[in-house]
Amino acid sequence: MKGDRVEIMIDAGGATRTYEVAATRAGRRVEVVTRRGVVEVTEVTRTGTPVRTARFMASRVLALVEHPFNDRREPSAPRPGEA
Repeated sequence: MKGDRVEIMIDAGGATRTYEVAATRAGRRVEVVTRRGVVEVTEVTRTGTPVRTARFMASRVLALVEHPFNDRREPSAPRPGEA
């Protein structure tokens, strides 16, 4: 869903680098898959077509944080005349 994002922190040989993959449009989502020593983070459309993909060696990944979009809004105070 638009607003979902994933932050990936990588060991870059003595330094750390941080990357971010986000769902940039309505109807897109971010998927994370780990297979065969590779972490793959992909932004996909509703139909499952990949838009952008980031691949990292699993042994270099220090942290992977998923930030789901939270659409909860603060409850508003009732307007005058509403019960």
